[in-house]
Amino acid sequence: MVWQRPDGRQPYQLRPISFQQSFTRFAPGSVLTKFGDTQVLCTVSVTQGVPKFLLGTGKGWLTSEYRMLPTATQQRQEREFLKLSGRTQEIQRLIGRSLRAALDLEKLGEITLTVDADVLQADAGTRTAAITGGFVALANAISKLLQQGVLERSPLNGQVAAISVGLLEEDPYLDLNYLEDVAAQVDFNVVMNQHLGIIEVQGTAEEGSFSRNQLNQMLDFAEKGIQELLIAQQTAITDWKQLYQGN
Repeated sequence: MVWQRPDGRQPYQLRPISFQQSFTRFAPGSVLTKFGDTQVLCTVSVTQGVPKFLLGTGKGWLTSEYRMLPTATQQRQEREFLKLSGRTQEIQRLIGRSLRAALDLEKLGEITLTVDADVLQADAGTRTAAITGGFVALANAISKLLQQGVLERSPLNGQVAAISVGLLEEDPYLDLNYLEDVAAQVDFNVVMNQHLGIIEVQGTAEEGSFSRNQLNQMLDFAEKGIQELLIAQQTAITDWKQLYQGN
């Protein structure tokens, strides 16, 4: 039996992707990221100073916070205050690790960038949308800091995007929506850089197991999707060539 995608996409096809920039007024970088019906507001703020373990090193830092609005899903969820769920902590650490991979922390200097990812509407893939849109917001924030003279050189030395991929009826499918996510036998989240080098892979079999060949197929699908996302990010960032200091 072949899985029929609810929205009619091909197995290797992304949902419609968009980055609505300058979505809020006060954050140096703010992007409303849409992966189909999943919507994540990604904002970047700047704080002077760094965590204690970096004091005096001349290096900066990037951290992240992730939350879901109570009405992001069909049933209202309670707000998380002092005690964060394990899932929330895992996701915000993933976002931070992923986006730090795109920065030269020495060029950043002793300032801290905080990437806030707030899920307005969830239809699966919120963490991958947060990483992909968070990178665009990060680039916008760095551009503004350069214009303001806070930074002398762009610390952006890489590019990062992420996507989900899973097995349904034993076959790989890219960028799962909610109906596919809950039905998937295997669910993966893949983060890659501009050279398609793997930054992180999160994946598990929800039932049974999967083969090495199926793993390779899922990574091939993820690579294809991330190639498209990298292009979409560069298109959205108007001064990309001036910001990017890599090769």
